[in-house]
Amino acid sequence: MHSVNQEIKLYLPQNISLFLKREDLLHPEISGNKFRKLKYNLLEAQSESVSGVLTFGGAFSNHIAAVAFAGKKFGFDTVGVIRGEELAGKISENPTLLAAQQNGMKFVFVSRESFREKSSAAFIDRLKKEYEGFYILPEGGTNELAIKGCEEILTDEDAGFTHICCAVGTGGTLSGIINSSLSHQKMLGFPALKGSFLSDDIRSFVKNTNWDLISDYHFGGYGKITEELIRFLNRFYRETEIPLDPIYTGKMMFGIYDLIEKGYFPEGSRILAIHTGGLQGIKGMNMVLEKKKLPLLNYI
Repeated sequence: MHSVNQEIKLYLPQNISLFLKREDLLHPEISGNKFRKLKYNLLEAQSESVSGVLTFGGAFSNHIAAVAFAGKKFGFDTVGVIRGEELAGKISENPTLLAAQQNGMKFVFVSRESFREKSSAAFIDRLKKEYEGFYILPEGGTNELAIKGCEEILTDEDAGFTHICCAVGTGGTLSGIINSSLSHQKMLGFPALKGSFLSDDIRSFVKNTNWDLISDYHFGGYGKITEELIRFLNRFYRETEIPLDPIYTGKMMFGIYDLIEKGYFPEGSRILAIHTGGLQGIKGMNMVLEKKKLPLLNYI
């Protein structure tokens, strides 16, 4: 399944072209990189005849929402290990968790301290004993099968682009497109969270060296958003009718425009940005913005 490349002509100099690969249109519920990451993992789970899928995520996790829907659609049980014990009594107030629950997902709420141990052997062993026969997916869905799926994002039609830009959470999507990129292309990842650990994670999945992380556009860290970013996202939607999520793709697009303005991209650059979906999280973000008395994202 291929997505379309949509040209963006908003506020661009004549010598730079920008296209957005609309991965968000792949599927109404399992959109963007979640579609890619789950594809081969679900095929593997089916081949193993597992009793269910267990995975991890936060309050407004796109991955949790996608896995829950996939479980309902393909007929397997799902369990989400959720960061934040305080969320246990607030499911009805959280659009992501409520939708996941309505799609059949059961939750295990753990403290933030415990959640940090989610990759440890002891933590995983405990879950394997409690949920025997379950296929365990890491947070964000990133593993080698997920990267295999993300390698299918770029196609032969994308060979003419000089720069490929992608938002980065766990690094799986960027790793996939790095693996399928061409030597003349520069791959740019825009991390949504602070910290330099991502480079090592990505290196463990890729051999190509034609990539870099642009770490100046996280807006304070994962899930953080400012009034400046809100204004940009609302203006972008008003001018293009393309919704961007505020956690990943929105920050990347803000960064691309800022870099263009600063002369980062050489004359004649053809930029392809990947829209990785994540639009289901906008309702939850607007709830947070309302509490903080900030402007809302006025789309979706």
